[in-house]
Amino acid sequence: MITLLLLLFPALASLALLVLNTKDAKRAAMLFSIIELAIALFALLNFQKDATTQFLLDTPWVSSLGIHFKIGIDGISMLMVMLTTALFPLIILSTFNKTYTAEKSFYALMLFMQAGLIGVFVSLDAFLFYTCWEAALIPVYFIAAIWGGAERIQATLKFFVYTILGSLLMLAAIIYIYLQTPGTHSFDINVFYQTVLNNSAQAYLFWAFFIAFAIKMPVFPFHTWQPDTYTEAPTPATMLLSAIMLKMGIYGVIRWMIPIVPQGFQVWSWLAITLSVIGIVYASIIAFNQKDLKRLIAYSSIAHVGLIAAGVFVFNAQALQGAMIQMLSHGVNVFALFYIIYLIESRTDTRQMNLLGGIVHSAPKLAITFTIIMMGSIALPLTNGFVGEFLLLMGLYQYSAIATTFAGLTIILGAVYMLRMYQRVMLGEANNLTNSFKDIQGNEKTILYIVVLLVVVMGVMPNTILSISDAAIQNLISIVNSKLVVIN
Repeated sequence: MITLLLLLFPALASLALLVLNTKDAKRAAMLFSIIELAIALFALLNFQKDATTQFLLDTPWVSSLGIHFKIGIDGISMLMVMLTTALFPLIILSTFNKTYTAEKSFYALMLFMQAGLIGVFVSLDAFLFYTCWEAALIPVYFIAAIWGGAERIQATLKFFVYTILGSLLMLAAIIYIYLQTPGTHSFDINVFYQTVLNNSAQAYLFWAFFIAFAIKMPVFPFHTWQPDTYTEAPTPATMLLSAIMLKMGIYGVIRWMIPIVPQGFQVWSWLAITLSVIGIVYASIIAFNQKDLKRLIAYSSIAHVGLIAAGVFVFNAQALQGAMIQMLSHGVNVFALFYIIYLIESRTDTRQMNLLGGIVHSAPKLAITFTIIMMGSIALPLTNGFVGEFLLLMGLYQYSAIATTFAGLTIILGAVYMLRMYQRVMLGEANNLTNSFKDIQGNEKTILYIVVLLVVVMGVMPNTILSISDAAIQNLISIVNSKLVVIN
């Protein structure tokens, strides 16, 4: 029942916001998100760190088509649920100093999106997974299209077309596999895992799944929607997209693609790794030339996700563990970076680096928190980004030393453009825009101090995270390896 509560509560909360006559939608949304976090923490405290699927609920939904409402949590999905539920209260809190038109609709859409995201991470039925996948897409489209910047319509249309194309390919793949399942057919994930598909079919299915998930991550060359969307979307939507939603694509590869089409993965993984590494280098180089702070972090995100994707497609224990902890670290860091940019823009009315400078003189608290978060982003030892990137590179090295060399550029180049950004924004002489810059206060302090705590604790005690997903990852690797042995 705990999984059902995790899934349904934000959806019901979204409906409640629209129906109830509340005058303070943001505080109501905040309360609902904290309750959802409490439910997730209860699940975490009662979670057994083994390979089993826990808090399982399996009930017929459309029996004639073999569709079940089947949900559950293992070590992999547990981490994704915690990321989603932990960041949502912070994202909502970050909006408290800004007033949005049609506030009830804005926060209702955010909560409905949370329900969709949770659904993606706990679904154990392919039809339910696809339904939640689409349900998570719709709210963010409306949030970006209604409350975004001047070019929001063009940017969101591009985002929508890309993601719908990917979703249709994934739907086609799911239907094909469903028709190959034995007996009366089933969408159950375990049945999908056990279904034997020929090599040719697996090759085509790999690309259907890969394009869908690569667009969501995104992986080069399916990334072109991201910088525009991140820039034009309102900051809460950008946070949702970058910190949580892109993890749907990585999770989909781990949970739904590789175990179902392992032979297709074995044949084409080299190309997926190559594209991921190209994306790292390409996005890092492009980031150097960005003057808009939002676009810089957008390209930085592409580079970091490229490293995670490369590790996932290597598919060994070190790389997968690195991917899991790095998804959490990236989510925390990128949320905080976009929030800091929001604070700077709200005080100066600009995101252009060349127009800023000297903020450290009037905002030392912001400067210190920014420094620590940036250290996490560039993977400094004892910060949250270090362990994940270390494990990813170690896992990738087992595959190719050359690929590891190029992938390692994400750390070097990332450090250069992030330090350059910090220098231009925070250091130097203040100007007319930054002379009277106000330091962080109230809710701003709360958000950034919590993030700084997470950056340090995750960096110092990474095993608390790694131990949750370890057994589930080992089990998934054994499933894939056993299928490859049978096929070969």
